[in-house]
Amino acid sequence: MANIIVFAILAVVILGSAIMCVTTKRIMRAATFLLFVLFGVAGLYFLLDYTYLGAAQISVYAGGITMIYIFAIQLVSKRTLQGLVERMKGSRVAFGALVTLVGLATVVVVFLKNQFINNFAKLPDAEVSIETIGNQLVGADKYGYVLPFEFISVFLLACIIGGIVISRKE
Repeated sequence: MANIIVFAILAVVILGSAIMCVTTKRIMRAATFLLFVLFGVAGLYFLLDYTYLGAAQISVYAGGITMIYIFAIQLVSKRTLQGLVERMKGSRVAFGALVTLVGLATVVVVFLKNQFINNFAKLPDAEVSIETIGNQLVGADKYGYVLPFEFISVFLLACIIGGIVISRKE
């Protein structure tokens, strides 16, 4: 029962922060709400007793990625950011709502076609060990994720170089 209550609290924090992240007009507040979302996801990992993934979520995403965003925001001149006040246009809101409904319909069709709900009820109560998760994350076999990890490191390096280029004076 306590796990359900903690999950509900984390879900509310994640959803509320995600909505505030995409709707706020201040970029530093958006980065802060993104940080809350990432901490909430780490909380879900800790709730599932995946301490390795929770610690990786906090250190890599909540710590690293958010700090890179904040540094990039701080490196951009204030004059550039002051002119960025975007107004909500009715056509953009209607297009966003249409894309959201199409995405929701796609997810519902995939769930119903593949009978995920019925198959989920039949799953055994077998837990995946952290050793299996670690082997999959750094394995180079068919279902290993070492190549995406390398791509992420190159992406982070590109973000750092981009921040340095932005901060240079002309």
